[in-house]
Amino acid sequence: MAHAVLIIEDEATLAANVKTYLLRSGYEAEVAGSAEEGLALLDSFRPDAVLLDMRLPGMDGLAALARLRQIDPKLIVILATGHGTVESAVEAMKTGAYDFLTKPVSLSKLRLVLEKALGDERRAEALSYLERRAADGAALESLLGESQPMRELRLRIRQVLDSERQLTDADTPAVLISGETGVGKELVARALHYSGPRADNAFVEINCASIPSQLLESELFGYERGAFTDARERKLGLVETSESGTLFLDEIGDMDLGLQAKILKLLEQKTVRRIGSLRDQKVNVRIVAATHQRLEALVQAGRFRPDLYYRLRVVELAVPPLRERGEDISLLAQHFLSVHGARYNKRNLRFSTRAERTLRAHRWPGNVRELRNVVEQAVLLSTPEAALIDELYLSSMNAPPAPSAGALEAPAEGSRLLDAERKLLVQALESTGWNVTRAAKLLGVSRDTLRYRIEKFQLSQH
Repeated sequence: MAHAVLIIEDEATLAANVKTYLLRSGYEAEVAGSAEEGLALLDSFRPDAVLLDMRLPGMDGLAALARLRQIDPKLIVILATGHGTVESAVEAMKTGAYDFLTKPVSLSKLRLVLEKALGDERRAEALSYLERRAADGAALESLLGESQPMRELRLRIRQVLDSERQLTDADTPAVLISGETGVGKELVARALHYSGPRADNAFVEINCASIPSQLLESELFGYERGAFTDARERKLGLVETSESGTLFLDEIGDMDLGLQAKILKLLEQKTVRRIGSLRDQKVNVRIVAATHQRLEALVQAGRFRPDLYYRLRVVELAVPPLRERGEDISLLAQHFLSVHGARYNKRNLRFSTRAERTLRAHRWPGNVRELRNVVEQAVLLSTPEAALIDELYLSSMNAPPAPSAGALEAPAEGSRLLDAERKLLVQALESTGWNVTRAAKLLGVSRDTLRYRIEKFQLSQH
């Protein structure tokens, strides 16, 4: 579809020449001899851009520009004058002009300015669409599930966000999200951002495992022109583009030690230095990191900096594996069935009793991601006339085994279940010196689940 340009110009010959040139160049074009006439044409012609003369009979160009900005703040306005001065150009740009051309207007230059302006508009619209799509369904309510571990996770996130809103400065603490592959760590990161005070600013994410370390540094911190052979121009890094927003570092356990030192400096000093630059710049960025690895083990192995580990886990959110979420499995399966049923225009599908039993019995080693893909596959392969999904194509892999219980004793015959559970919890905690993380690993549950059970039995270290 051709873009429309309104030419507000009182010199009839110039206006006619510009209109002819634009029509030949593939634009729609109309001419108005005064600002008042041009404003009256807005509703019927609906231009994408306006070429506006500064000196007009009646209302002058700057006054007309102000009116145009009031009517449509996104309208592209290019001013033209034969009496251009620095002061008038500055005033025009302050009032909202996209660009400022001097007469006689070069038609080729006008075309270049229009192409750039309309191209910028398209990119801005695309970016706005992508940002809206990224934010859609990304709030705290998107963390579906009514199991105890999920309720605790949402409560912890709300506590973090409530505290963040009370901050008297911009030094928002880092958050570390832990959990197995496929549990939804990115969803938690998005919920933190889009439900919090930084929601109107950028959410920028990068997977540290997907980019070689030498490229990851330039992606994060940017570089100056000439910093290395292919650095032909300055490049802003993701840290700077996250200003006032959130930078999500997924799989941070795969980041090399040298780059970890720079992330530590960013967290502690809130400054960034582009590659090849001689000065630091202050930034206001909230860091959220995620990993499926045990960072404690990486620290002990010398593969992760302990100071960065402790700096990251000011707040730690453990996302429970799907096998610990009970009836959430059925709830999520129904949700994915509804979503994919709509996508493939198979809206009346439901699970058979056999399929529901299979869903509950499977250990889900790939967690929520595996469940989503299994349901999509079942919908995709179902026949148009089918009403039931009876067969699910499940992986033969098993869920990660729980660590060996070692010296933990089995309950004696005749023990009450609650007494046996309490005794097992006490044994696990005492054998690990009341280290909740290690005790949770020993029992094969999440740390939040273990905390819930400690509170349930009112256990405390004496």
